[in-house]
Amino acid sequence: MKTYKYINDLPIGRADSTITEGCLVLEGGGWRGLYTVGVLDALMEHGINMRTTVGISAGALSGLGYVAGQIGWGARVDLTYRHDSKYCGVRSLMRERAIMGYDYFSHRIARHDIPLDTKTLAETSRRLVAGATNMLNGRITYFEKGKNNIWKAIMASASVPYVSTPVLIGGVPYLDGGCSEKIPYSFAKKSGEKKIIVVRTREREYRRVEGKKARTARVMYKKYPKFVKSIEDTNRKFNVMVDELERKETAGNLLIIAPSEKVTVTRFEGDMDKLGELYWLGYNDANDSIEKIKRYLES
Repeated sequence: MKTYKYINDLPIGRADSTITEGCLVLEGGGWRGLYTVGVLDALMEHGINMRTTVGISAGALSGLGYVAGQIGWGARVDLTYRHDSKYCGVRSLMRERAIMGYDYFSHRIARHDIPLDTKTLAETSRRLVAGATNMLNGRITYFEKGKNNIWKAIMASASVPYVSTPVLIGGVPYLDGGCSEKIPYSFAKKSGEKKIIVVRTREREYRRVEGKKARTARVMYKKYPKFVKSIEDTNRKFNVMVDELERKETAGNLLIIAPSEKVTVTRFEGDMDKLGELYWLGYNDANDSIEKIKRYLES
């Protein structure tokens, strides 16, 4: 199994016990989420452990190691198991009918191989929230640890449409949160958070092409017309949200951390060198901005 050749150079350690008031908003993006993992490791090293973390898809997965306070955990998982087909690929599709093997991840990797500190993760002092798309109404639904089964919620949040079976929660089918909201800013906005840091997985200038018809979705999900409508409208909503985030940052109401270079990593990227480089880009971008981040949080 091919792993990242510099896996032993990744940082490792524990975050301290301080908690920073505010909300961390994590964009999805498949394997582009390694940028986010790099950012989170740098934040932990500098004692920035936000009270609330909300993520979509890969962002929700990235939040596990961050809220558990384990520096380097997420990177080691992704850069070790990317080419393990039980974790991501054909065998996970066959066994779990999903592009990512969540049972294998939660019961084998996170429990035995690279253990996740579930005791710290479960502490009530910090919130972890995952957004998934309700296929009945086409809207985002947020699930919070301690109030919902966060593992199942993250599984739903990161269940890629077309290749994954919908995840049932309370009898309602859910799929990838990115089908309705790719950046879960609405949660922080509605919660009235005073300090918000948004971690992007695309460079600031990136915008999506609007107006595309989801022909495959219309066939596969014809029983869920509101879900199809949400997929068709998601690019427009993304562009509107990104413009709003830029305005909010200019006004000093939030802070954005985004890739300082154009991201060429694809959603299903398999090149381990590119994935490792993207992790380090996130790690270095956060370190380069750390004084700016601290000034914002303290202002």
